Amino acid sequence: MTMEDSRFVLDPATRDLHGDDDLLRKLGPLVPVTAEGVPAWAATRYATLLAVLTHPDLSREIRYWDPAQRAASPPGTAIDRIVTDTSMLNAEGEEHRRLRAPLTAAFTPRRLKSLRPRIEQVTAELIDRLAEMPPDQPVDMRKEFAYPLPRDVISYMIGIPPRHQERLHELTDAVAQVGGGPEDSPGLRGDLHVLLGQIIEERRRTPGQDLITDLIELRERDGERLSNDELFATIELLFIAGHVTTVNLITNAIGALVNAPGQVELLRSGRCPYSAAVEETLRWDSPIAYFPMRYATRDVEIDGVRVEEGEPVLACFASAGRDPEQYGEDAHVFDMTRQPVNHLSFGHGPHFCLGAPLARLEAEVALSALFEAFPRIAPAAAPDEPAPLDTLLGNSTRTMPVLLGPRAGR
Repeated sequence: MTMEDSRFVLDPATRDLHGDDDLLRKLGPLVPVTAEGVPAWAATRYATLLAVLTHPDLSREIRYWDPAQRAASPPGTAIDRIVTDTSMLNAEGEEHRRLRAPLTAAFTPRRLKSLRPRIEQVTAELIDRLAEMPPDQPVDMRKEFAYPLPRDVISYMIGIPPRHQERLHELTDAVAQVGGGPEDSPGLRGDLHVLLGQIIEERRRTPGQDLITDLIELRERDGERLSNDELFATIELLFIAGHVTTVNLITNAIGALVNAPGQVELLRSGRCPYSAAVEETLRWDSPIAYFPMRYATRDVEIDGVRVEEGEPVLACFASAGRDPEQYGEDAHVFDMTRQPVNHLSFGHGPHFCLGAPLARLEAEVALSALFEAFPRIAPAAAPDEPAPLDTLLGNSTRTMPVLLGPRAGR
């Protein structure tokens, strides 16, 4: 983070996101920042972020963004990709409800219960693969475990044909920043867009028991409820958002636990459920660092700070998760006994993350299987050694090296 024209410039490559966030919170509840060339207000504290997420005069609709600021915004950045998305992500009110409604059936408790055996099967297969690796050599848990689980589950859930999965996975490797492949870029996102279009057309010709087919049928039955462009944008959002943040969640949870043996013992003894590990990770090391944007539809005052009409506000999820005003002076400590957690990592209000139940389920299944299968799992690097993702949006590391040790019972 550096200062430029009295604004703090958020550094995507910072090695100390939480240190930067500590500084932001000390500067105030709403801090003027520059994010990828875009001037904005950063909502740094829990109470402020909660107010921003629910404020009636802050909207995700880009039409409220000051035209001069919008014109000066650099194209092709991570922020640009988010704020120009045409799915339900940036819709409000009745429009948002219209676009979100067709997806709610996919995330009901009943549907998730039916999906659990598939999640457990994929997890068990990954555990078997890990058990074949040298127990005393570093294994990258992001690449070998945290990434393939949610990627394979969302591919199955959405309905990605097997013949396209290898190429799709190559492209999303870069989006999820797994390593060993191409870097994320606007060109690569374009290739991903084209491939998803081919998959949608194939599903249109050969329907299946999957979400793409359900959305196509809705589109053909009632075009007023879902246009062709909205169909595509919705599927792209579901696929990317449906696994990339869960990769970060599982990666961050593994990193937290392997560096806190006392916390792992709470899990193994049954004193804390694995759901507690998931919720505390979401608070302590949110999978999302900063998320754009909400725009003031008129001049408003939030926590004593005046936000003028048309100005954008950035949600600082990782910062809010360690706010001492909300969680006490030990907010920087990973503690699964902390109750209640009440984090905001899935958002709040109408835009609360639709896939939150799926992410929680995947993370619980993954962590319980991993730490029960490898009782001597240990870090293979210092906590601050793995490189960050190098993006303002996601909060995680490019790798998560561990020493697995022998599998339980061997």
